[in-house]
Amino acid sequence: MTEIKTASYGSWKSPITSDLIVKESIGLSQVKLDGDDIYWIEMRPSEGGRQVIVRHTSDGQSVDVTPREFNARTRVHEYGGGDYAVQGGVVYFSNFGDQELYRQPVGLTPRAIAPENGPDARGPQAGMTALLRYADAVVDTKRNCVICVREDHRAKDREATNNLVAIPCDGGAARMLVSGNNFYSSPRLSPDAARLAWLQWNHPNMPWDGCELWIGEITADGAILNQQHVAGAIDESIFQPEWSPDGTLYFISDRAGWWNIHRVTPDAGVECVCEMKAEFGAPQWVFGLSTYAFESADRIVCTFAEQGIWGLGIIDTRTGKLERIETPYTEISFMRAAPGRAVFRAGSPLEPFAIIEMDLATRKTKVLQRASSFAIDSGYLSAPQPIEFPTESGLTAHGFFYPPQNRDFAAPANEKPPLLVKSHGGPTSATISALTLSIQYWTSRGVAVLDVNYGGSTGYGRAYRERLNGAWGIVDVDDCCNGAKFLAARGEVDGDRLMIDGGSAGGYTTLCALVFRDAFKAGASYYGVSDLEALENDTHKFESRYSNSLIGPYPERRDLYFERSPINFAENLSCPVIFFQGLEDKVVPPNQAEMMVAALRKKGVPVAYVAFAFEQHGFRRAENIKRALDGELYFYARVFGFELAETVEPVPIENL
Repeated sequence: MTEIKTASYGSWKSPITSDLIVKESIGLSQVKLDGDDIYWIEMRPSEGGRQVIVRHTSDGQSVDVTPREFNARTRVHEYGGGDYAVQGGVVYFSNFGDQELYRQPVGLTPRAIAPENGPDARGPQAGMTALLRYADAVVDTKRNCVICVREDHRAKDREATNNLVAIPCDGGAARMLVSGNNFYSSPRLSPDAARLAWLQWNHPNMPWDGCELWIGEITADGAILNQQHVAGAIDESIFQPEWSPDGTLYFISDRAGWWNIHRVTPDAGVECVCEMKAEFGAPQWVFGLSTYAFESADRIVCTFAEQGIWGLGIIDTRTGKLERIETPYTEISFMRAAPGRAVFRAGSPLEPFAIIEMDLATRKTKVLQRASSFAIDSGYLSAPQPIEFPTESGLTAHGFFYPPQNRDFAAPANEKPPLLVKSHGGPTSATISALTLSIQYWTSRGVAVLDVNYGGSTGYGRAYRERLNGAWGIVDVDDCCNGAKFLAARGEVDGDRLMIDGGSAGGYTTLCALVFRDAFKAGASYYGVSDLEALENDTHKFESRYSNSLIGPYPERRDLYFERSPINFAENLSCPVIFFQGLEDKVVPPNQAEMMVAALRKKGVPVAYVAFAFEQHGFRRAENIKRALDGELYFYARVFGFELAETVEPVPIENL
């Protein structure tokens, strides 16, 4: 038996190193079925964050489809998703380097099929400034074309335009199908290819605020006629339209307060298929999301969230009855199905994400690919504890608490662990309870973690999601502070060693908590917003009116933007902060971090700034992910004075 050593929290030696996390881990997403073959995308930090389309054949072999010089990733909406489509052994994908749309029969060389995005339509940095971008494609074999979302940046005097276009599979000029709205997504062909369904919405809405489902008839030459509004409104969010094998149009709507599955009736009405206080949908930050799929016209395989935890089930479309399927998974997404089987991405508190194939008759599962190629002894893993805690106005907020866990170490008697509170990005998003090594990195070293699903998060119904309306920078901040205080009052953590970090919108929550509250003693901002007005004047189209619902209309409520911008009140900040920033970030530009660093430097507050060339919004390169993780640990160790069990690369800290 291994001897248990005594060491202070934060000083435990852990096998979960940053090298292990970045070198042995990949991202998994975008599952698709093509006959017997299964496809997915792997994001590989060890290859500079390249996204690779992988094909898994019926004989159990997995092979890369896209050659090494290609990166299957679109920049539509900046966040991408819906990067590829596959039909009959032919893959169509967007390439990050030039944003061209490529056609690639499996085993052959990719060939660009959208000539309008040629040299004249590209800027000097190729994919960074490509003027035509494509996403969310579906293949129309009847008319030999690809129908997709196109984002057009060619006009210099106005924002990009989005529309639905058809591009010949063999290459040629794009044909405009549907236009006139600010945004489009989810073009879906009926089984007989006679009708097209799609989603559309306009500023200032985000798709989770409200969007519309439309259908149109496709003529023999490919035109869209008789366009009809089916469902959705300015205050009703629609998600993932799908045609069943019998030609019935299904979709997810939150018209009753929860994202539930609905369908169009024979008399052109709408009915809920299975009414539950559960979320079958998710915020459409990226294209290509899927939470349900048809095994047959009578059976839907689906995933749904209850209290932020995802489960698996099968809905009988004739009776509306949901049969729950017991699995160890608590996070399930990218659902696909065919007769007798379902394929999806899933993770559990003790297992990282994997691509899973399930036999629907026996319910047996098979792992096709794992996000991590190594196994970690469960003695080093902290299981998430779902918690509810009181917050402002007599309400309750949610989170997952991870106590320190390392089978080799114990802390000295009467010592309580430091707590790192994590505020997720979005902010209309949610944290997950599946194994996340970047959380276990902390807990296995003796640092407790609270991952907060603050008011405004998804997974708890529309009313919970709307708590943040007009209150960004207030509700989220209060919930993070109150969660930390709740654990400290319970005696679980050291109330004098509370830290907070977050990325993007979570970085904004972090900075607000550090500037406008006094609960935390240190923090880390990953590409976080510090100046709301600057963000409003310098961000991309997809989110350019997002703040209208989160804060108020701009410039009419410019006062609120000023009052809630941490940069304007940097003099209130008296605790150390470290900033991490990608220099090619178009969502939250580098000047947001640099203004805050300059203010702290001038005031004499301990501050560190780590900038990464060639990174955008979120870090994808292995060396940068490692640098950020180790750098944040080093920063806290210096601030709180605990000894690290291993040597990490130092971060220059000013004013310490």
